[in-house]
Amino acid sequence: MNLAVKDIRHNFGRFALTGLGIGMLLMMVMGMVGIYRGLIEDATLLIDSLDADVWVVQKNTRGPFAEVSRVPRNLLDRVRVIPGVTNAREFIYHMIQREYQGRPLRIGVVGLSWPIDKGEWLPLIAGRPLSQARFEMIADEKLGLPLGENLRLGKETYNVVGLTRGMMSSGGDGLAFFTVDDAQFIQFDEPGEAVRLERASRFERGSKADIGHTQPSLIEKALGPRSSIPSFGPPEISAVIASIKPSFELSAVESVLSGWSDVSVYTAEEQRQLMLKGMVEMARKQIGLFTALLALISAIIMALILYTLTLEKVHEIALLKLIGAPNRVILSMILQQALFLAVSGYGIAYLAGQKVFPQFPRRVILLDNDLFLLALIVLGISIASSILGIYRAVKVNPNEALAG
Repeated sequence: MNLAVKDIRHNFGRFALTGLGIGMLLMMVMGMVGIYRGLIEDATLLIDSLDADVWVVQKNTRGPFAEVSRVPRNLLDRVRVIPGVTNAREFIYHMIQREYQGRPLRIGVVGLSWPIDKGEWLPLIAGRPLSQARFEMIADEKLGLPLGENLRLGKETYNVVGLTRGMMSSGGDGLAFFTVDDAQFIQFDEPGEAVRLERASRFERGSKADIGHTQPSLIEKALGPRSSIPSFGPPEISAVIASIKPSFELSAVESVLSGWSDVSVYTAEEQRQLMLKGMVEMARKQIGLFTALLALISAIIMALILYTLTLEKVHEIALLKLIGAPNRVILSMILQQALFLAVSGYGIAYLAGQKVFPQFPRRVILLDNDLFLLALIVLGISIASSILGIYRAVKVNPNEALAG
């Protein structure tokens, strides 16, 4: 006869509710750990997916993800001629927020180096990669844009030709992929009145300068688009990414790039660490604190329940001692009940999490190692929480059975 099973059957309602409550708490702990893993995945997703060896960004910045980076477009040609570089590409990344069907739509805009990069590497679930240099986009399904949708951004309309899954920014927003030219048009779009005022301002400044009197034809160009003025370069990009030949040392290419005074260079691993130690670090600390707090609450609840159940069984425990039952039988009963609560709570947490976590707005990733470690922690909590009940059971005097 197993005393623990008998007692659980006798107090099944209390044990069931306690197991459910602990399961909900453990599900929150699992969710916290999964959200942290999701943060890491989202923060490093593009870095890993683009598979570039070096990132060349604006001098003294940690861009293009950690902060804003601006480099001239001709930097691409400079990087291409470095010995050992096999593939250099333009890269643009920025966030926008628009209204779509009455709801806010946050988009992580990624500019692909057309025609070298058409987005074939993206995990498409519908549609196709980009096939033309303008007015096409590939959107993640989280944005809620159907295939074939025409989305107006700025002064142009872009057609959704492909859908991806799981491509999200570090903030959990869906990514959309354009050509670099389209991404620049979206980024630097200005209202017509702002463009007119800027041209008028250029004309006014030029008219007052000496060059306005010596070269009046140049001043007339001030009233036209920026591209017609030679001193104005093309719009800037966020970074240049490059791949290195396997036969070349990455450090040799990095040494050349580090000698340029207008840029900073990072390897892919350094770019990952910038994201993890910057944007993710604060979230890691906060999630860790909440996880520890929830684990502590779970332990306290289990300890109080087991202690209460022990108090209710003081007479029965005293009777068992009176008839000669050894302490290990009583202690084993309490410990088995604690393990039952732990196992049932963990099982409820895991099964409920499988249904609930996919509905979260952010990615929740549960790794086997994390689940195993959490199981060990729950096991430790159950054993620790039984100590209070065990201590009370040990102190029970057999003579209390004769008291009533």
